[in-house]
Amino acid sequence: MRQPRLNRPLAGKRVLVTGGTGSLGRAVVRRLLGGEMGKPDKIIVFSRDEGKHHQMKLDFKHQLVATDDIFYHNFEELLDFRVGDVRDRHAVLRVLREADLVIHAAALKQVPSCEYFPNEAVLTNIVGAQNIVSGLRENDTPVRMAIAISTDKACKPINVMGMTKAIQERIFVEANLGNSRTRFSCVRYGNVVASRGSVVPLFAEQIRAGGPVTITIPEMTRFLITLDGAVDTVFAAIRQAQPGDTFVPRLPSATVENIARAMIGDRKMAMKVIGIRPGEKIHEIMVSDEEAYRTEEAGDYYVIRSTLPEVARGPVKSSALRGEYSSADAVVGLEETKAILRRAGYLDESTPQRH
Repeated sequence: MRQPRLNRPLAGKRVLVTGGTGSLGRAVVRRLLGGEMGKPDKIIVFSRDEGKHHQMKLDFKHQLVATDDIFYHNFEELLDFRVGDVRDRHAVLRVLREADLVIHAAALKQVPSCEYFPNEAVLTNIVGAQNIVSGLRENDTPVRMAIAISTDKACKPINVMGMTKAIQERIFVEANLGNSRTRFSCVRYGNVVASRGSVVPLFAEQIRAGGPVTITIPEMTRFLITLDGAVDTVFAAIRQAQPGDTFVPRLPSATVENIARAMIGDRKMAMKVIGIRPGEKIHEIMVSDEEAYRTEEAGDYYVIRSTLPEVARGPVKSSALRGEYSSADAVVGLEETKAILRRAGYLDESTPQRH
């Protein structure tokens, strides 16, 4: 059955995806090509890594899936690859002038790397966000909505990556002040199971090499979301977010030990405790105590309203949470951890998916 146009908000739109060659960017592009949000007029994949651009073109051109014909022709018609860096204000402005909606996924996201190179994280995660906001505020562009991709590490941050992402969120929320043309909002979620640099692909490589599997501390917990779940959150924000909103999915969490045990399965393989890495929390927080009182429910999501009264549209009538939303409070057991990994394609470690 054809979906009503109301539920296809990107039909005929030009969508810019910064960081479009990354794990989330590729997943967003794939789903956009599928047409569930309506068939866009153009999808601009903006990224500074020309090697990833080339590989993405090859990968998308040779899909061996049931919807190959639709996917291939949409790829040929819609995708526009642009090499550029969000740190470059001029490059950002050039692509903003060709877009109706921005999904800002470009980021430095590896926690230890950001600890050792904090200035690089500032330039990409903060200056990059400001370049987008300034480009939209100071120029007459057609962009009517911009969504920034954030992380649970931005909530009460203790590491550089989280700190820079927290400021990115504030930049996007504040951008709504005095700007009636463009709606700025955010999404915030936990560890994407299949993304580059996450613990799951690391465990898969260690298992393939014969072990040991290295875990930080057994009781450490992490929210888990699949790539499709992350894209679902972005699409929910596109459909529903008001200026200054931050969309947060309701997610299960798992202990690092259970993630490792689920992936090891019946293999006889050692686990080695190596301790907490620089900048890591034991438990992640998706919504803080201070944010809980201005958090509403929206289906499968929490929506954090802006702390700025000029943006927040009045007080929340009924708070969805009484306290912080922590990974320590949503822990599932081993079997459910296996189910999450199975949905992400990572339970069979002999042939894990690569992203």
